[in-house]
Amino acid sequence: MVAGVDGYVTRSPTEADHLRVVAAADGWWDGLKGPAGARERQLLLPRLYFQHFTRGSRIVETADGSLAAFLIGFLSESDSSAAYIHFVGVAPEHRRGGLARSLYEDFFGYARANGRRWVHAITSPENTRSIAYHTSAGFTIKPSATLVDGVPVQPDYDGAGTPRVAFVIDLDAVPATPDRQPGT
Repeated sequence: MVAGVDGYVTRSPTEADHLRVVAAADGWWDGLKGPAGARERQLLLPRLYFQHFTRGSRIVETADGSLAAFLIGFLSESDSSAAYIHFVGVAPEHRRGGLARSLYEDFFGYARANGRRWVHAITSPENTRSIAYHTSAGFTIKPSATLVDGVPVQPDYDGAGTPRVAFVIDLDAVPATPDRQPGT
């Protein structure tokens, strides 16, 4: 259960959640980047995350089973000090109530419980809501000489012509909340 958020059911995702999360991601982003953005979000949420990367991830539902939020995250296989938050969404009607913060704190606890110090994340330069959220949550933007609307971006991060804003947070600088047990 994600700590600090009453009235929701929180669990690890299953393969059966894949299509409804993809559908929600399309609607929850208010058409960001148009049809190309919808396709990009679909490609960023392949079924494999719901099959093989579920321990760090969370699905949040209302009491009636409606999808309220999700976080797809995992421990780095390449860097034993790092974890990665891949994709997060909160339904518009559930925003501003602490749900995203609780999901992030839960993931930070999972990362800590598994010996990780750094959490990384990315977003597109057009996603100003995500940039604002991550910086307000204590993430720092990785420096770059390339700027988009004054924000440092990593050019060609996800292929030619696809820049990303890259974030990192040092968990040693974030107050700990109750940790999940390793592997849960």
